[in-house]
Amino acid sequence: MDAINPPSLSGQAVPRGPAATTASGSSVAAAATTEGAVVAAPPAAAAAGKRKLLGQHVVPAPPAGPALPAAVAPAVPAKRVKRPSSKVAAAAPAPKKAARKKAAKKPPAAKMASLTALTSELVPAMTEPADARKALAYTIAHVAQYNNAVVSVTEKVLSARNLEIPVRKLRVGLYFRREEYLSIGRVVASTMATQTVDDVEFGLLTEKSFPKCADNDLLWYAKQFNTWLGDCPAVFAGLTRLWLRNMRFGELDIPNILSTCNRLVYLRLSCCDAGVRSVLQLEHVQLVELHIDHGQIEAVQLNCLPKLQRVNYVGWSSQDPLMFGSVPQFSKLRLENMGISSTQNLQLSQLLANAPSISDLHLDFGSDKIWILAECRKLLAPVLGNLQIVNLVNLPEGCDIAWTMFIIEAAPALKELCLRLLDHWCKYYRRKSGVKANVEWQQSAVDFKHKNLVKLAIYGFQPDENFLRYVRRIMEVAVNVGEISLHDREVCEGCWNLDPEINVCPSRYPLTGEEKNMLREKIARS
Repeated sequence: MDAINPPSLSGQAVPRGPAATTASGSSVAAAATTEGAVVAAPPAAAAAGKRKLLGQHVVPAPPAGPALPAAVAPAVPAKRVKRPSSKVAAAAPAPKKAARKKAAKKPPAAKMASLTALTSELVPAMTEPADARKALAYTIAHVAQYNNAVVSVTEKVLSARNLEIPVRKLRVGLYFRREEYLSIGRVVASTMATQTVDDVEFGLLTEKSFPKCADNDLLWYAKQFNTWLGDCPAVFAGLTRLWLRNMRFGELDIPNILSTCNRLVYLRLSCCDAGVRSVLQLEHVQLVELHIDHGQIEAVQLNCLPKLQRVNYVGWSSQDPLMFGSVPQFSKLRLENMGISSTQNLQLSQLLANAPSISDLHLDFGSDKIWILAECRKLLAPVLGNLQIVNLVNLPEGCDIAWTMFIIEAAPALKELCLRLLDHWCKYYRRKSGVKANVEWQQSAVDFKHKNLVKLAIYGFQPDENFLRYVRRIMEVAVNVGEISLHDREVCEGCWNLDPEINVCPSRYPLTGEEKNMLREKIARS
């Protein structure tokens, strides 16, 4: 995707360089399962994983270079011609180099013996895009068959390994049924007793998806998990990563899980709670990352988590979803929600009052209303003093974006800011609140300057006064900005079943070089 780099103001460097995909500039890599091997994702695969963009420019590959001229072309050895015998013996031809022997392929058993990582889980395949939002209707026989396959493969692979080579990672995912989870528990317990296992992860699916679960189902799944926890304490004592789904625990169950899983570094709770409008009390010595999505939770109290660094919370329903206690290493917060009332708007000054160490903030508005308040610099500066990276994702199109300046003004250490504007046009997302009111915000002093902001990226840019005025303001305020990249509107790959009543406004993003040059001149004149 081509990016437009606006012209610099007098005394400023011209922003150069390709646009970053995200404000954090993360890259993708895949780790191999054999010892010491790391395989980077190929460029083609990485490009395929990016989201498509409307008006995307496809730059053809340059034509193949011309053939080398004869003067510099590599010489082709001439064939030896047999000549008549002579008294002078011809020089003996140079001996041919022996062909390099290919390394012998290891037999499957040898590869299995040196395996250091194993992922054994059921990944249901979706044949139609429309099925992605629907729960697959598996029969009990199907679930048992898949679970038995996971257990069998896991047991065979682990039993064939060389016990002297430690297992770096063991990941098991299966449907949560007593008949199979006891079997997988015995397999993992035996492995942990005879081998060194660094990282063990359980991901549990329930036979019913959350929309189909009644209260009794949630209680039953939680009861079954508590039984498994009591039957296999040694397994959970060595667990490092846990993902639970669709469970309603008692008040003391989650603290009991955390105390049993004393090596846990990652915990994800999807549609889990301790009762309707419950408050989760979390304390753990080793936990590094917490991910909570949905569930009938009133608040999550992070009481004492000395190693916690990252929190991801999706779909809360209260005004104070998180309460930070002792979290000295906390650095990254990701919040995602849509369709909440204006009375539930978050105040960052209160939310992050006990977490001033935060350096990375990611807010996803689901293309719906803005649910944070634009507070004054005096209130926010004490909690955003260390903030360096901000991503504001799925901002609704058509709204004024000037309000985002309140974060720039309150975060003196901010280095990267990324705005992504996107409207969804499918029926699934039409159940949102539909509110697109502009955020009230008062601009600070005209002479305000920011010395650390070096990168701004806007996705969904349109050449209107809303964006032009914002870009010009950034160029005036950020005295050391080095890169401003403006990108066309994105298309969500999750959008399907488009609503015929919606008239999609075509993008006016400049496509030709002439249009882009005109836009640069317009920004400079504004």
